[in-house]
Amino acid sequence: MKIQNVIKHIESSQNELVDHDIYSKISTIQDLRIFMENHIYAVWDFMSLLKALQVNLTCIKNPWVPSENTQAARFINEIVLEEETDEIKNGNVISHFELYLQAMNQIGASTLKINEFISGIKTSNNYRNYINNYNLDQEIKDFLNFTFDIIESGETHKIAAAFTFGRENVIPDMFIEIVKGLNKDNSNTANDFVYYLERHIELDGDDHGPIALKMIENLCGNDQKKWEEVMEVSKKSIDIRIKLWSHISSQIEHEYSTN
Repeated sequence: MKIQNVIKHIESSQNELVDHDIYSKISTIQDLRIFMENHIYAVWDFMSLLKALQVNLTCIKNPWVPSENTQAARFINEIVLEEETDEIKNGNVISHFELYLQAMNQIGASTLKINEFISGIKTSNNYRNYINNYNLDQEIKDFLNFTFDIIESGETHKIAAAFTFGRENVIPDMFIEIVKGLNKDNSNTANDFVYYLERHIELDGDDHGPIALKMIENLCGNDQKKWEEVMEVSKKSIDIRIKLWSHISSQIEHEYSTN
């Protein structure tokens, strides 16, 4: 029942997220471009949460030694397989981050800034300084810094909480009907994004969501302190998402006010 306690604890924040006005703001392809150009950073740092869990739960160095928690290791390896190397249409293998970039390119959203950001991350010897000095809005920096604060805590149950309750599972159901509506007026201009969303619905509902919940139960067991920390991190993860949504919503409003 402890998972149910977490779900009840975050219910009001989740409702606030579901009722956010950003969903009503996306009515044109230009609105969707603005959304994706901002949201891509959250898609990227989701992958970092994922890999942090894999680092903590499996052996990824030589010489290999058995994992202390093979059940949790299996959970995360199953998710990594499809998030980092998903086999999609026509047998293509791609990460979901790269799939998102493809969807951005299809609708004419700019990928210049995120590609420059990733190139800088690759060569930086201090990625936190790079994030904070890069030309990003403060709300995006705050979102990324929250993620990496959780990762750098090294506490696997906290990372799993941010991964499970605060991340991409909130995206698909909210946006898919909106984007399908846009496609009716724009000859399937955004069908790559629809595919991205549908793929997430398929995986999160049938596989990743249930697996992630089992992983948290496995990591926390009967440790009351861990369960309390999972509650706290889960709520903060949703609240920081709400702040990001509000920022993107204001960006869309600003676009209209200047045109």
